[in-house]
Amino acid sequence: MIPQRASEDLEKRPGFGATLFTVLLPVILMLAKALVDVVIDDPENPVQRVFDVIGAPMIALLASVLVGIFTLLRPAGFSKERISPLVEKSLAPIAGILLIVGAGGGFKQTLIDTGVGQMVLDISKDWSIPALLLAWLIAVAIRLATGSATVATVSAAGLVAPLAADMSTTHAALLVLAIGAGSLFFSHVNDAGFWMVKEYFGLSVGQNIKTWSVMETIISVVAGGIVLLLSLVI
Repeated sequence: MIPQRASEDLEKRPGFGATLFTVLLPVILMLAKALVDVVIDDPENPVQRVFDVIGAPMIALLASVLVGIFTLLRPAGFSKERISPLVEKSLAPIAGILLIVGAGGGFKQTLIDTGVGQMVLDISKDWSIPALLLAWLIAVAIRLATGSATVATVSAAGLVAPLAADMSTTHAALLVLAIGAGSLFFSHVNDAGFWMVKEYFGLSVGQNIKTWSVMETIISVVAGGIVLLLSLVI
């Protein structure tokens, strides 16, 4: 039999409309910002400045969390005493993500300020390889060294940013995809995600490398290859 408390929670479930609105709210806010940027295209316009704030990803997601408390939790019968522990538990995983993103940004800036970015660009001039392949290789190298796809993405983007200055919008987008593809390459023991997958599925280190790591590598190589092929036809 279903416990009485669980049965009461099921009876008090929020409506479909409120649920759909809450889930789509961050997307709506960010799309609204993009449309306002296209239609108005005036950074000094007060309307655009408002949408620049509410349409920023962090603000849009935060607004969705706050709205969700009133549209999902409260209608479902969650009291303040039940909501507070839920909010507190959600902060611990976020802290780790913030530290990783912050570390990635700091590492990127360190590489740029010490001249590593310019050195990589100078060396790449003698390699005679496509910029997209160079971006992919840099992301792969940082991914293998740090184990973090986020750090690899942020750092590689900072290093190859000067290359995007002379590119068309389409090829700049392909450059972003190449970096994203490279950042997935061969997840191994210095990647937190590697251990999460291992523990979740109860695998040994060897089994995880043969499955998860190989799968990540295949995705990275195939995605990088597709990006290079697209660059030939676009």
